[in-house]
Amino acid sequence: MTASTQDAGEPEVDFDVVVVGSGPAGSVAAYRLAQAGLSVVLIERGEAPGSKNLSGGVLYGRVLDEVFPGFADEAPVERRITRHVTTFLTPDSSVGIDYAGRALAEPVNAVTVLRARFDPWLAGKAEEAGVFLMPGVRVDSLLTETGPDGATRVVGVQAGDDQLRARVVVAADGVNSFLARSIGLRRKEPTNHMAVGVKAVVKLPRGVIEDRFGVTGDEGAAHAIVGDCTLGIGGGGFLYTNTESLSLGVVLRLDDLVRSGRTAIEVFEHYSQHPGLAHYLRDGEIVEYGSHLVAEGGLAMVGEVATGGLVVVGEAAGLTINSGLTVRGMDLAIGSAIAASDAVAEAVAAGDVSAAGLAGYRRRLDASFVMQDMRTYAKAPAFLERTGMYGAYGELAASIFEGVFTLDGTPRKHLTKVAWEAFRRSPVRARQLVSDGWAGVKAL
Repeated sequence: MTASTQDAGEPEVDFDVVVVGSGPAGSVAAYRLAQAGLSVVLIERGEAPGSKNLSGGVLYGRVLDEVFPGFADEAPVERRITRHVTTFLTPDSSVGIDYAGRALAEPVNAVTVLRARFDPWLAGKAEEAGVFLMPGVRVDSLLTETGPDGATRVVGVQAGDDQLRARVVVAADGVNSFLARSIGLRRKEPTNHMAVGVKAVVKLPRGVIEDRFGVTGDEGAAHAIVGDCTLGIGGGGFLYTNTESLSLGVVLRLDDLVRSGRTAIEVFEHYSQHPGLAHYLRDGEIVEYGSHLVAEGGLAMVGEVATGGLVVVGEAAGLTINSGLTVRGMDLAIGSAIAASDAVAEAVAAGDVSAAGLAGYRRRLDASFVMQDMRTYAKAPAFLERTGMYGAYGELAASIFEGVFTLDGTPRKHLTKVAWEAFRRSPVRARQLVSDGWAGVKAL
């Protein structure tokens, strides 16, 4: 790997671009920048890409097809999601919506991945394109200088005693992004913008998974779960099928968790032992377990994404969406990497990596599905703070269906009367129901 050729009068650099973080955003950005002919180093704090990543998730992968056409046939994906289930849990019942469709299989809409396998594949594609991968290196700070215009400009990174100078740094360093915060592009987020995710990988035989989740071959299912799974704390649970394991977890809004006095581990244990999940988890073996912070603030978390010599991508830029039906991060990260790499390549070619020169990144991001979807779901975080979703509504729905399906020899009542009687017994009030329903329509 050779560093960039210098033009006369330009400051000496080691690489055109330093990318910090080898998750999907960092690896895709590095790959595309190398494809554009730039010298790129990809720095990863872990011993190898993916080594710090716990469990996995659902990747809505059509954006990755733009970078690697037909990636699902080559990459180490687990299953192609053809079934989406949304479930309200009560302590002793569940009410769900189950959508299964072959239209989700071809072209591939979503896949489950285990990041410890998927991230190395992505980083390997970047290496094949000429990116220099540096694992096991922790970046301590940004290198900055004052430019000719008097503005502070990022000119590289400090890692221990070593400095790497570059025309542009791409910050792909995750939800806390100390790089973006250190230069003033991100603030310390309030607790209602953050959540604690507790995840586990549960090992089960392939045939057992397919029987229990109603899938075959490489098909898979994604379950979004709300209600008693979080013991009334804002958030929700998920259950995704891998080839020979399940990804199981809860995401708990940090401010609500603190107020509850409970621990995230306590909630996870309640969730994993819930009778509503017993059929899926029976005889499974937990082979991986841990927790991490998750961005939950939506559009309100997205601040400035570029300054002189620096662009911020993926979770580091606050690009995540939890609509209650889907949890998205990887597809938004990849979309931001595409926008950033195009803008960086353009700025380097023009010889202007100032804030003005890199402003094309925000323009591209705003025009892409990434920011359009962030704006579409801007009200989702506030909607998900409404307490009815975590108890009363699930119990109301369960009460209605209990009345519908319990045939005890007494004359049946019309559905409207069953629903009205269940509503009268419920703590839910009409004004609350109308308000939350309208909020949900606007948010989702």
